[in-house]
Amino acid sequence: MNKIKFLMLAFLAAFATLSFTACSSDDDDDNANNWTRYQTTVTNEVKTQKQHDKAILLVAFGSTWEQAFSTFDTTIDAYKKAFPAYDVFLSYSSAICINRAAAAENGVERHYYAPNFWLNAFANEAVQYKEIVVQSLQVIPGEEYTRVINYMKDFGNNSNGDLDDKYLSRVELKLGVPLLQDAETDVNKVAEELDKLYAGKAAEGVVAFMGHGNPDDYDTYKANVRYTELEQALQKYSKNYFVGTVDMKNNFKTHVLARMKAAGINNGKVYCHPLMSIDGDHGHNDMAGDDDAWDNGFETNSEGEVEDTSWKMYFQRMGYDCTNETMIEKGLLELPTVRQVWMNHTQDAIDGEPLEFYHSKHPE
Repeated sequence: MNKIKFLMLAFLAAFATLSFTACSSDDDDDNANNWTRYQTTVTNEVKTQKQHDKAILLVAFGSTWEQAFSTFDTTIDAYKKAFPAYDVFLSYSSAICINRAAAAENGVERHYYAPNFWLNAFANEAVQYKEIVVQSLQVIPGEEYTRVINYMKDFGNNSNGDLDDKYLSRVELKLGVPLLQDAETDVNKVAEELDKLYAGKAAEGVVAFMGHGNPDDYDTYKANVRYTELEQALQKYSKNYFVGTVDMKNNFKTHVLARMKAAGINNGKVYCHPLMSIDGDHGHNDMAGDDDAWDNGFETNSEGEVEDTSWKMYFQRMGYDCTNETMIEKGLLELPTVRQVWMNHTQDAIDGEPLEFYHSKHPE
């Protein structure tokens, strides 16, 4: 998407966050505001489900698609099986996704809550887990991962001053990093697992993975480079692997096409696959949708991208065999061997030292 669209979404996200935390509820809620209601709901859920003295909180950006809901449910089950000594919960970091999922935007109503509500519930005097592991379900260590870290910092520092300070001084906080955190180990491992799954398709034609990416101004930790590194790692297995994005400068679908042509790939099948934790709006629409701005040719924007056209329709218009049948509608969390890389990061966090976010507001 272009920068104007991105800024509009950022504005809407900020507005949604304000409404999510500040709006008053109706009289049936005894005039309690939404924040209080949400916190009460989450705390009661944690109290009801608590079975252990340690917890894992999975943090996803979020989605409103039923396929994504199912993927998250499967991921929770996998985590419970792999980490039987931990209670496992899942949160959304996107206020827009939280609100739209609750409004049943795609026909299914689901209720998710932001990480701060879960962390506060973990600190409730009736709960007080001794160890809390927060696992980022982001693909790259970019902007959304920064938000995960900030949630943990606010919690560990008791930023609102309403938590048990003595509890915060002793609870162990640990952080599981995104899928492609490490340029060597993670990138090469994910490339290996993706090739095991899709080598057959790469032998038939192009396999183009579509990641999200960040505009330059939001490229936290310069994390966009992971997409380039993953493409390089995949191409050690086959020249037919490519990795593009919907939001990274110089790595839109138009740039993927240019790299394909430079490699001498001028026709044939193009399989498209979301390089995101779930197959949600981007996968169903930006990748596999029917949007097509063709008018005896395509017009590119200032960054060289063709807007209002899906990957499927773009490559189809460019003369490739790219149809509904070549859309691989699976998020990375639906691939057990790739999901395992996230789970390995969780284990690494458990085995590592606690984070030192706590700074007492009440020094003795």
